[in-house]
Amino acid sequence: MDTHNQQGAADYYERQFNNRLSIPDAAEYNARAVQQSQHARDELHCSLDVAYGTSPRERLDVFYGRGRAPRPLLVFIHGGYWRSRDKSDFSFIAAPFVSAGITVAMPTYDLAPQVSVETIVQQMLAAHAFLYRHADDFGVSRERIYVSGHSAGGHLAAMMLAAQWRDYSPDLPPDVVKGGYAISGVYDLSPLLHFSFNKDIGLDAESARKASPLNYRPARPVPLYTAVGSLESDEFKRQAHELRHAWAHCHAGHVEARACHHLSILEALANRRHPLFQSVLRMIKA
Repeated sequence: MDTHNQQGAADYYERQFNNRLSIPDAAEYNARAVQQSQHARDELHCSLDVAYGTSPRERLDVFYGRGRAPRPLLVFIHGGYWRSRDKSDFSFIAAPFVSAGITVAMPTYDLAPQVSVETIVQQMLAAHAFLYRHADDFGVSRERIYVSGHSAGGHLAAMMLAAQWRDYSPDLPPDVVKGGYAISGVYDLSPLLHFSFNKDIGLDAESARKASPLNYRPARPVPLYTAVGSLESDEFKRQAHELRHAWAHCHAGHVEARACHHLSILEALANRRHPLFQSVLRMIKA
């Protein structure tokens, strides 16, 4: 690619992926999420900073669903382009699921550039294996573990659906995760090579290929649901379309959240009256 075309690609993908450019009040959404999340941790029955590994950031929060155990478990993986944010910024999402009798686990992970995206995928495998092995401790059913994630978390959720769990550890069943909901995710990482944040993410052509869910086809037809906001960029919409096409044997539904952008879709997820929340609930209770 010549210099002119390289600059054109960089400009295009900066507009497509940099939500700071498309959402002028992004800081307000993030501040509101942090405030509401503190309230959720104060009010909900939860276990915080449970270690699933040895790194200081290999921790997860568990918010216990109301009602009798064993309950279904929803694992929600946060975003931040693998380079920022923390599970504690997203606790507010747990509240409506807890009210519906669903326990929610929120893992966090080490961040780029200190670690690679591949390492973060491995950490999420470890978190899910930990939750499966310790299901009794958290009052959840091993047969009802689901995963969701937003943005980079949507990517990581898709990677959990594609995981070869028996190859990862022989004590695990092939279907640790029974279904997944990928929200506003990036499933083909190659365009990020042209994105300014890649200075931190550290992808090259090979690592982008290796960490892209589009390059994997789950061996079993595990239910995959996708969502994107109607106000999100063409690239986020394309990525969701491409994943649905590549995993046609898995795809179970798609929601385009009306009047939502890349951040407000999280508030839709946390709204028990919103079609997105209702769709995730149906996946879990199917």
